[in-house]
Amino acid sequence: MTGTQTRIDQIQEVLKNSNVPAWLFYDFRGSDPMSYRILGLDPAMHASRRWFYLVPASGNPIKLVHRIESGKLDALPGDKKVYMTWKQLQSGLQEITSGSPSLAMQYSENNMIPYISLADAGTVELLRSFGKQITSSADLVQVFEAVLSPDQQKGHKTSALALTEIVNQAFSWAGRKITEFGHSDEVAVQQFIMDRFEENSLVTDHPPIVAVNSHSGDPHYIPQAGSASLIKPGDFILIDLWAKQADSPDAVFADITWTAYAGDSPPEKIQAVFDIVTGGRNRGVSFLEERFSRDDPVYGWEVDRAVREYIAARGYGDDFFCHRTGHSLGLEPHGNGVHFDDLETHDTRRILPGVACTIEPGVYLDEFGVRSEIDILFTASGPVVTTPPQHELVKIKC
Repeated sequence: MTGTQTRIDQIQEVLKNSNVPAWLFYDFRGSDPMSYRILGLDPAMHASRRWFYLVPASGNPIKLVHRIESGKLDALPGDKKVYMTWKQLQSGLQEITSGSPSLAMQYSENNMIPYISLADAGTVELLRSFGKQITSSADLVQVFEAVLSPDQQKGHKTSALALTEIVNQAFSWAGRKITEFGHSDEVAVQQFIMDRFEENSLVTDHPPIVAVNSHSGDPHYIPQAGSASLIKPGDFILIDLWAKQADSPDAVFADITWTAYAGDSPPEKIQAVFDIVTGGRNRGVSFLEERFSRDDPVYGWEVDRAVREYIAARGYGDDFFCHRTGHSLGLEPHGNGVHFDDLETHDTRRILPGVACTIEPGVYLDEFGVRSEIDILFTASGPVVTTPPQHELVKIKC
């Protein structure tokens, strides 16, 4: 019970510091995997009935569980109330929340931050019928899901450096194949990177993006055997790769995107777009540095706005820059912390020390697309770029 009690103590401390009266965790058949991680429950636990766990800022937590699964939350401290019928569930839920006029839940008003919006509308409606105000747990979740430990920060930086070395190896390898055979191809380069991941004890959830010419204009293009493009002299290549250390269950992803031209003299338009995109990326970093220097809080949407305005002022608005500026990094490539986003969502979460995020603006045209992606860690001493940024378009010798 010691480990779980420590976690509950941590949750209550965060609630007090945030002036949140109570946090209501709720799950039905795995609908909220974040609750399991935050509470330290086994994510593989079989739970076929609804359970609730109320953690007040002060006092004992309270469990509400079904009779045939009454032991599901026994690993957690607190009092237990058992229900069997739907009427008992509703009355029990009203009872356990009676001391909390306001409840934080995995909820987002108007579904503005969908990554956190896991509580179903019916349950929210039921609680509101009890006179409860439902607020978003988005900033609370960040503390437990997105703030990296010192070991996680160290591992992330190690992975980021490895990715940078691997992407440059991939460009060089493609150049050698072009010299030897007249061409390489997208899938071959993708497999080369996957082999390097294995050699460096890195794992990923999906193979990297290797996109040539017009394929790079599709932000989520995935090369497929049988339809992959050849890579020849005069081609533009984008590689987006992400991975984390394989030997740690708490390892955090690094995620980078680099671009190259197969030859010595890239076309003027490619070079111009590259300069705009990397300038936007750098604007994101400087914006964070400026706000930190003034000791001002900064929110996810603001970073996106600053980068987007920079790129739009140079002729490439939302029609060309068609995705958010950056995403949270965590146990998954797209974590549950703040995103740099005022396009797809309006992310109002505050950037906290210990949170890692990508900055990856892009400009996507019919003939090619440029994205430049770095990782940044927000620390108590300010924002730290953890991935060596690409300053020049890589020129592949072939």
